[in-house]
Amino acid sequence: MANVSVYNMEGKEVDTLELNDAVFGVEVNEHLVHMAVVAQLANKRQGTQSAKTRSEVSGGGKKPWRQKGTGHARQGSIRAPQWTGGGIVFAPKPRDYSIRLNKKEKRLALKSALTSRVNENKFIVVDDIRMNEIKTKTFKNMLDCLKVNKALVILNDNDKNVVMSARNIEGVKTALTNTINVYDILKYNTVVTTKAAVATIEEVYA
Repeated sequence: MANVSVYNMEGKEVDTLELNDAVFGVEVNEHLVHMAVVAQLANKRQGTQSAKTRSEVSGGGKKPWRQKGTGHARQGSIRAPQWTGGGIVFAPKPRDYSIRLNKKEKRLALKSALTSRVNENKFIVVDDIRMNEIKTKTFKNMLDCLKVNKALVILNDNDKNVVMSARNIEGVKTALTNTINVYDILKYNTVVTTKAAVATIEEVYA
């Protein structure tokens, strides 16, 4: 089992924590991680883009001019794609971009992402993150003490003071244990989490 240091909000090491290999020590499956990221980005797409083909634009029932003898190229309809106001070739239509992964694939992809962060020493555990007031400067000082800039901060409970303090810092995102995903874990340079959050993650995914 991997052991990681536990820090306080001042960046001082106060303890060590043994991580569960069933969650933080699995064999990294890069293919599943890639599939999870692709699925998440695809599922964000609305798929509402639409344009008209030549069969849907108005007009164009009459041949613009006779076939021969005018000196112009032959034309069959003013709604053909080469005409201004004509239809669009292969026009986009509303469609569903969603990609589905089964439950086991999702779990293994998430565990692979967490394991990769542990292996790269980009997984920092803090004993607890508590704030008496909404203060961005205090939260930024904590990140500076931990020598972290672009980070995903995982919390066990929705502490309004912490969430609001972190919200205005560029490159920082907070997430609860039940909202973490592969894309966010890989997007941010470092994962910062509390001991309570680690325990919850291990309980859910082990």
